[in-house]
Amino acid sequence: MTTTSTPPTRAPEATAYATTAPGTRDRRRSFEAALRGPGALLGIAGLWVAARAAMLWMLVNDFHASSIVRVEVTETYYDWYHILVTWTVPQDDIMWQYPPAAAAVFLSPDLLPFLTYFQAFVALTVLCDGLILLGLVRAARRDDGSMAGAVLWVVSLPLLMATPFARYDVQVTLLAVGSLLCLRHRPRLGGVIAGIGGMVKVWPLLTLLGTPRGRSTREAVTAAALSCVALLAVFAALFRDSLGFLGNQGDRGVQIESLGGSVLMAARLADVWPGWIRFQYGAYEYVGPYVPEIARASLALTLIGFLLLLLWRVRANRWSPSTPSDAALFAIMMFTVTSRVISPQYMIWLLGLAAVCLSSRHTTQRPIAWLLAVATALTSLIFPVWYGPDILGTTGLGTFLLCARNGILLYATVWSGLRLWRATVVAEPALPAASRGAF
Repeated sequence: MTTTSTPPTRAPEATAYATTAPGTRDRRRSFEAALRGPGALLGIAGLWVAARAAMLWMLVNDFHASSIVRVEVTETYYDWYHILVTWTVPQDDIMWQYPPAAAAVFLSPDLLPFLTYFQAFVALTVLCDGLILLGLVRAARRDDGSMAGAVLWVVSLPLLMATPFARYDVQVTLLAVGSLLCLRHRPRLGGVIAGIGGMVKVWPLLTLLGTPRGRSTREAVTAAALSCVALLAVFAALFRDSLGFLGNQGDRGVQIESLGGSVLMAARLADVWPGWIRFQYGAYEYVGPYVPEIARASLALTLIGFLLLLLWRVRANRWSPSTPSDAALFAIMMFTVTSRVISPQYMIWLLGLAAVCLSSRHTTQRPIAWLLAVATALTSLIFPVWYGPDILGTTGLGTFLLCARNGILLYATVWSGLRLWRATVVAEPALPAASRGAF
């Protein structure tokens, strides 16, 4: 039987890189080589120290009302700590909406008994921030690595001012980043870390979405499932009512900072919607006509987004080293934009995942990452800078800032998905007529 061979196809990422002008490629390689040098590494380390010192100064000196940022640790987390030390999960508090392993984060300040609870929590958060940077720098030293991810993390996180050090989302982001960085060569370890992250705040499980089909996916998913089951068993044995968080999410409404909330804010500013704002479920939410419908629409969009992710997973037939991180970023952006809640700390997740994407030269998400940096800067203007007078007051400035930020996030999410799809869903070449019937 005679068959006709076809030339091998090249992955889209490699094709794009190969078609770059030689001079541009040479300059890019020289720039990357310079960034990997000891002088550049010292510069990045120095910039990290300076930026984090500024963030700490803002946190303790009430810069732009940082007191409303600190209260999450000094009151909410501290109150939960006093309940958790009795081996009980605070499920009666509607603000407790986290899987059981989150208890370990809120109890972790006991590791530094010589500091106050607030000081210890912030110190551990800064440590996790530094570990993320170390992981990104190490990833940049791979053959196809790039220092752009480390640079993005160093310069973009301070755009949130003091907020990252007064939330536990840096710790969660460390688990997601660690999972993605390990998946490439140690899928089992990546799966274990993703499972731990899932038991702390659910979303790190989505880092497994883009693992290549076959053995890597089986190993990672199996390891994640086993680590989830093991942690659930441990925390169920240690804490009473460890699954009580499951009932505290269903009644949430539309937070004013969400995509649906920006629509209601614009309608309220135009005096065509008579609703109002109420503090409930630990956030300011809209109350009034059409709010339940918008909340249901958000849930429907989340479901549609999940189905689109499944469709991508089924149709994808080209993987590059950056595909797992690219897919994870798109997935988290999808769930963030369609959520009924877009809290400021959600940007920490997106920045961490975007930084992992940029740590590979093959990524499809480079322009998305820098769009997220712009959205992060707008987020700080929304909270805490002009939160009270303009966001809660529904002024023209507040409405513009919120609509601009959410518009950028929506645009970036759609663009992210399109770039991921074009790079990974590629039409297979038609088989020659002589070989179509062959087995």
